[in-house]
Amino acid sequence: MDTRQLAAFCAVVERHSFSQAAEKLGVTQPAVSLQVRALEKRLGRQLLDRSGRRVEPTEAGLRLYRGAQRLLALEAQVLEEVSAEEGALAGELRIGASTGPAAIVVPLLLCEFQRRNPGVGISLTVSDTQTVVERVAERELELGIVGAARRHRGVRYEPFFRDEVVLACQPGHHFAGRTIELDELRGEQLIVMQEGAGVRAIVEDELRRQGMRLRDLGVRLELGLQESVRSAVQAGYGVTFISRTAIEAELAAGTLAFARVQGLDPVREISLARGLGRAVTRAAEAFLVFARERLA
Repeated sequence: MDTRQLAAFCAVVERHSFSQAAEKLGVTQPAVSLQVRALEKRLGRQLLDRSGRRVEPTEAGLRLYRGAQRLLALEAQVLEEVSAEEGALAGELRIGASTGPAAIVVPLLLCEFQRRNPGVGISLTVSDTQTVVERVAERELELGIVGAARRHRGVRYEPFFRDEVVLACQPGHHFAGRTIELDELRGEQLIVMQEGAGVRAIVEDELRRQGMRLRDLGVRLELGLQESVRSAVQAGYGVTFISRTAIEAELAAGTLAFARVQGLDPVREISLARGLGRAVTRAAEAFLVFARERLA
């Protein structure tokens, strides 16, 4: 199968536009249209719906897109291995991370790894756990580093490192430095992250073990992801459950404090997500070896 046609098709699916796909690939729009039409003719199926304002894949197009991503990734790996000098790493490494691991640990690991391997281009995408997992499954990201191993038939998980979830508050708050009873949270403004965030999923699991739910604590503020809840707590609007790793700098500076909750033990395993059946590039494998050595 002509991988140039597949690359053009995938670019249109990802950008929802022939013109933007052409810009991404550095070719003309008619060239992209010609490649996609040739692919549709060969398969005898309509792959793209061009009737709306945005170009969308048909059902057949979605099936082809998933397979094409795997094929293009394998082609990139083969070309990298053939062209790479002995002992030198090259190519692109696309990683996704949820907001807890992405705050401090992962960026520093990636920066140090890239300094040691200047031929590798690195791209880190930060999002909630669910989005990262879905993008790994769709082959948009080679690796995902997430705080909750959400079931997905297109992804497999393995342990990466461990992280503690704490209740963050202002330094002058009466919770600061204490281990509080769960019932004490009922009288506080508890700020939570959005659905899909790994920290929230872990806290909800811990509460269920105590026979409670988040709504039992009278939650009135749901503020997206980690940066939002951390800023709100620093400004004095409430308390929040958050990765301790993500607030190490604030704890050291004295701008935040933390408490623990009796009966809750939200220590989470940070997991590595890989797409099932995906061939791992040399750059990705080298990064994992490096990261595990540094984390140890």
